[in-house]
Amino acid sequence: MKFRRTRWISLHVRPFPTLVLGCLVSVSSMHSFAQPAKDSQDKPPAIVVNVNRVLIPVVVHDKQGRAVGDLKKEDFQVFDKDKPQPISGFTIERRGTTEIQTERNAGSGKQLVNTPGSAQSTAAPQRFIVFLFDDMHLSAEDLAHVQKAGVKMLAAVLDDSDMAAVVSISGRTNSGLIRDRAKLQEAILSLKKQGFYQADGGECPNIDYHQADLIENKHDSTALQDAVQQILVCDPKTPNPVAESLAHSSANRVLALGNQDVQATYASITEFVRRMAALPGQRTMILISPGFISISPAALMAESQIMDLAARSNVTISALDARGLYTTDVSASENIGARSPQQVTDFHRSAMALAEAPMADLAEATGGTYFHNNNDLDAGFKSLTEAPEYLYVLELALDNVKPDGTYHRLKVKVDREDLQVEGRSGYFMPKAVKTRK
Repeated sequence: MKFRRTRWISLHVRPFPTLVLGCLVSVSSMHSFAQPAKDSQDKPPAIVVNVNRVLIPVVVHDKQGRAVGDLKKEDFQVFDKDKPQPISGFTIERRGTTEIQTERNAGSGKQLVNTPGSAQSTAAPQRFIVFLFDDMHLSAEDLAHVQKAGVKMLAAVLDDSDMAAVVSISGRTNSGLIRDRAKLQEAILSLKKQGFYQADGGECPNIDYHQADLIENKHDSTALQDAVQQILVCDPKTPNPVAESLAHSSANRVLALGNQDVQATYASITEFVRRMAALPGQRTMILISPGFISISPAALMAESQIMDLAARSNVTISALDARGLYTTDVSASENIGARSPQQVTDFHRSAMALAEAPMADLAEATGGTYFHNNNDLDAGFKSLTEAPEYLYVLELALDNVKPDGTYHRLKVKVDREDLQVEGRSGYFMPKAVKTRK
């Protein structure tokens, strides 16, 4: 049996649509919140990251789960890679209002949080919710489930004074900011799965982004041999050195495809957060997704940029895992050929765990909530529409942090007993850019 040549349709056929959004704060123009521009003619929009400080939003609850809003700068400690770091800026936000108290170290002239002006029309809504559906990664089955739950939740979670938008990562769906529940429901029902950066599913070897990363970046021999064995099953006459070369070639193509995918995903989220920054009142984005893998240095940098942008813009990002309570076992409908079911299950398990991380990190780093491992999507939507009552934003200056191109784990502690602290778990510090003489 001849093995099938791999076809990579998205690298050459369909460019990702660049999102250029318009956002005005007057009620009469809210419908213009997000209008996608024409498709980009080349590659996805690049995200430029300039790291000289990190913003760390923190939510604190007592033993009864009540929000704590009376902490001061000296109550907090921040550890970067387990080393204590000075807090260069401190802000207490009460989300949904403009009551913000700011404390900064002497000699710093930068403002920590950009807040909307108070001279807004009294008729303007005080809560804006953007439902961002990940049509680039949702399966057809998961999309059907979230559409059903999404249509049902609109009447339950939105007040008459709220304005909301239903948009998608690809830019194909965009309701604009409106109050019309029927049009919002129509936008949810119009969502369709997009396959911009996906292979056609019949290639040999059949490996995903995670396995490709294991092969090329982690040099995992088990992952490589799995790909080689797939090729040998497809064409037993293939010499082993040729099969190994083909496995590496396939892995490199999958990596390129996956890198484009996450770059486009983060560029879309970034642009929506940026446009939400000009809105008055409470601003909440709810990301509905099965997750996506973010492992490259460029992706980790982009994720850090979104966290900082959301903190500066007073935007809460919450996330709903559209997979619900999922299993990592190989399904009966999945054709794995002669591959080891246990090995395929192990790949699935680690890939699914990696896919969860960006959603959890974005929510944790912006004061939001991550709803996952639960099939009650109705309850999930309801729980994610409220922003935290109090949010502490700590600023960490990076002037003395070595630009080492690594991920820095953060830990925030509060000098008070019996409090639960939730905050940003880390940031990516890019390497210094060498300039040519």
